[in-house]
Amino acid sequence: MAGKAAADTGTNEVEESSSSSSSLADVYKGELTPLQRHVAFFDRNKDGIIYPSETYQGFRAIGCGVALSAAAAVFVNGGLGPKTVPENEKSAPFKLPIYVKNIHKGKHGSDSGVYDSNGRFVPEKFEEIFKKYAHTRPDALTGKELQEMLQANREPKDLKGWLGGFTEWKVLYSLCKDKDGFLHKDTVRAVYDGSLFERLEQERNSKKESSKKK
Repeated sequence: MAGKAAADTGTNEVEESSSSSSSLADVYKGELTPLQRHVAFFDRNKDGIIYPSETYQGFRAIGCGVALSAAAAVFVNGGLGPKTVPENEKSAPFKLPIYVKNIHKGKHGSDSGVYDSNGRFVPEKFEEIFKKYAHTRPDALTGKELQEMLQANREPKDLKGWLGGFTEWKVLYSLCKDKDGFLHKDTVRAVYDGSLFERLEQERNSKKESSKKK
C-alpha cells in the first residue's frame, strides 16, 4: 500500500509538472505581443520558459562567440528572469528562468520606449530613433549615432537599465552593421518582432551547409 501511495504521489507530481509546462506553453496558442515574439526565438523548445542554456544556444545560433553567449545567458536571465516569475510559481535558485508570458514585466529602464509597458510595439517611438539620431543617413545609424542615442536614453541612477540597453544595441551593431558601418532601419525593425534572429540563424546554417559542400 505504501509503495502504491508513493507511486501515485510520483505520478501526480509528474502530471502536475506536465500540466504546468503545458499551461506555460499556451502563450504560443494565441497572438504574441511584439516583445514576446522578440524573446520567443530563445525559447528553443517552445515550452514557454527560457533557461540560461537556451539563451546561450540562441546567441550561438545567431553568430555570437562562446564567451559572449555565456555572459549573455547569465546577464539576460539573471536580470530578466526573477521579474517574470508568476506569483504562484516557485523558481529554483540559480535556474533563472524567463517566462515568455510575463516578459513585459522584465522591461528595463533607459530604453528607447519602442515597447510599451505591455510589450506592444510603438511605431512613433521607433520612428523617433531615426528622426533624432540618424544624422548621416535617414534610414541607418552609425556607431557614433548609436552611442548618442544610448547616452540620451540613460536615466539617472539606472546603471542596470543602461547597461542592458548598451549591451543589446552593441551586440546588434556588431552582428548586423554593413561594410560601411551602418545599422539599417529595416534591420532594427526586424529586431523588435524577433524575425531578425530567425534570419541570422538561417543565414548561418546556410553558410555551414555551403562550407560542407566545398
